[in-house]
Amino acid sequence: MPLSDALLTPDTGALARLRLRVRGVVQGVGFRPFVYGLARRFGLSGWVLNDAEGVLIEVEGQHLEAFARALRAEAPPLSVIHSIESEPCTVDNGKGFEVRHSTSGTAKTMVGADSCVCEDCLNELFDPKDRRHLYPFLNCTNCGPRYTITRQIPYDRKNTSMADFALCPDCTAEYLSPSDRRFHAQPTACPECGPMLSHTISCVMEALVDGSIIALKGLGGFHLLCDARNEAAVQRLRERKGRDAKPFAIMTANLESARQFAKIDEIEAELLASRERPIVLCTKADEGRLAGSIAPGLSSFGVMLPYTPLHYLMFHAAAGQPNGTDWLQKQQELALVVTSANPGGEPLVIGNEEADTRLAEIADLIVHHDRDILIRADDSVVRAIDGAPALIRRARGYTPQSVRLSNDMPSVLALGGHLKNTICVTRGRDAFVSQHIGDVETSATYGFVTETIEHLLDILDVEPVAIACDQHPDFLTTRLAESYDLPLVRVQHHHAHIASVVAEHQLDAPVIGLALDGYGYGINAEAWGGECLYLQGTEYRRIGHLQPLVAPGGDRAAKEPWRMAIALLKTIGREDLIERRFGHLPNAERIASMLDQANPPATSSCGRLFDAVSSLIGVTDTNRYEGEAAMKLESLVTHPYPGTDLWDIQNGVLSFSRLFNALCDLDMRDPGERRHGADLFHGALIDGLTALACEMAYETRTKHVALSGGCLLNRVLAEGLMSEISKRGLTPLYPRQVPPNDGGLSLGQAWIAGRKLLQEN
Repeated sequence: MPLSDALLTPDTGALARLRLRVRGVVQGVGFRPFVYGLARRFGLSGWVLNDAEGVLIEVEGQHLEAFARALRAEAPPLSVIHSIESEPCTVDNGKGFEVRHSTSGTAKTMVGADSCVCEDCLNELFDPKDRRHLYPFLNCTNCGPRYTITRQIPYDRKNTSMADFALCPDCTAEYLSPSDRRFHAQPTACPECGPMLSHTISCVMEALVDGSIIALKGLGGFHLLCDARNEAAVQRLRERKGRDAKPFAIMTANLESARQFAKIDEIEAELLASRERPIVLCTKADEGRLAGSIAPGLSSFGVMLPYTPLHYLMFHAAAGQPNGTDWLQKQQELALVVTSANPGGEPLVIGNEEADTRLAEIADLIVHHDRDILIRADDSVVRAIDGAPALIRRARGYTPQSVRLSNDMPSVLALGGHLKNTICVTRGRDAFVSQHIGDVETSATYGFVTETIEHLLDILDVEPVAIACDQHPDFLTTRLAESYDLPLVRVQHHHAHIASVVAEHQLDAPVIGLALDGYGYGINAEAWGGECLYLQGTEYRRIGHLQPLVAPGGDRAAKEPWRMAIALLKTIGREDLIERRFGHLPNAERIASMLDQANPPATSSCGRLFDAVSSLIGVTDTNRYEGEAAMKLESLVTHPYPGTDLWDIQNGVLSFSRLFNALCDLDMRDPGERRHGADLFHGALIDGLTALACEMAYETRTKHVALSGGCLLNRVLAEGLMSEISKRGLTPLYPRQVPPNDGGLSLGQAWIAGRKLLQEN
């Protein structure tokens, strides 16, 4: 039963014994030494151990109530307590308190996420008198690798990639002492007994200063690094990696250093310094101090801070190797481009031999070490939206934290979508969404999917009773789902988007959902992407959508926004502008004439609407990477222009014909006019979508509006919708624990499949 005062003996001097079961992320986070310290503090006898369900405790003495309250209130920083259950036991008049060995069984707990190096370890790292001085792999129970080095539960050293490193006498003494910060810290090591780098830090820094590209083995995979201030090095990295224009992230020594290059508000500063250490999208401040090709044409770019001792050692070397940590409070000049080492869109490189083969033509120097990475985990990416984090890519630092559901569900395996893939496994009230896998377009990424499924099911000790996937018949994930001998639940793409928000917010009431993205397979194979849905339970109805636009060339229109712009001009009867706007493109006239003769596919996609407008007002005619046109259009916004007279709603169909005509009158050669066009478009889109959602909410007497889909990572659009929906007396729901893009689909699929199984039984 839940922890309650009824089961506790008041601290009146009476002797009693209590058994407590603690569930959550409570292994590998220093929970047992924490319990040991509490028991000694309150003069209690008994024991504590790890098992497959979490942490089990028996305590006996006169101050059980104080102990139990402190157990939750003072829990270790990396722990996440889901529940504490307790029951009285027979007093046995035991003496002392002991930490017992772990027991095995069916896993009902979970290993923690990887965490950045803690302050105590940093102090040791830069203390010349400490035996771990300048050691790149120091850690303790409060920091370091967890998920990426763990094979199975319980989280013991023998079940991690540290099993091959026998502890030296000094490390053994720390490991066995309940009063030590490294008590049962499974990755703990020192220069005498732990992993070693293949190259010295000075060698790495000399190469970076010379303009070289470095492949560096990190926590969840290899990174590619170069000097962010060296334009030639950044261009060389782009050429070798085949990454024409997609923005890079930079790493700086600390917040003060990052502020040389980016405007960082309070929330962004908290995210940057958090133990998850994600890449945070920040507004550019002084572009002249960085290579111009890091994030061309965008107003923001990714910034991150060091999260491993190895990262800190590079900045330490660049600062002249000072003693102590005072230098970390001062501005440092060095900035590094840090990007995933995954050539050609393939999975992240994690193995030493793999790196020597796959990265040889990209990196001038490959730096590895002998601690194996067992689980690939890319850097997480977030941005601040409406005063809170919004995940763009959920991986290292966040995985495998679970999303807590409103009630227990059958165990379901959900395989997500085709792009930005994640998988999800449910166990009881927990939904475990995997790390970012990527676009499932190659055999290597397909292998990453199956590898992740196998590991998650194994580490969770789960046998799913059903499997869920997207409705699209040609996705590789759909075909994989069909290969399982399990009941199969096919979930419409945008239904899954909205369901992921409902699942996260533990909402059981009906909800209106705005699903805004680039593409999703509709009921009759249409290309959806600007949808207003009504969800009740596990069922949904499409009650509104954006006016479809013709997409000449189908999938090619996503890469060539000028095609969408020409179709838009034809739709509103402004063919006279096609030659003037797009006559410089060799195929423009042919595409325009084809629209009169053929019957090209149409789409309600909000993403394609962004593309069309971007091209129409002269922002860009091509997408060199996914979302480029939309991101550049957002970068131009200063103040969204109220556009209440620029849209119409007829029978649930939202049309922007008047907006398009207004945009046609702009001079695309004038930067000021382009900015006005971006303001006008965003303002009208916010007004029109708010009106559509609220109209449907009033008709259905629904109080909540869920927002999801990749377009909701546009901060202007997301914050505008949340603000306007709230002003109309409704409650907007936005995803915070999983991305609104396709990285959150697997959660929605799993929730729908699990709820359907509950209904059937």
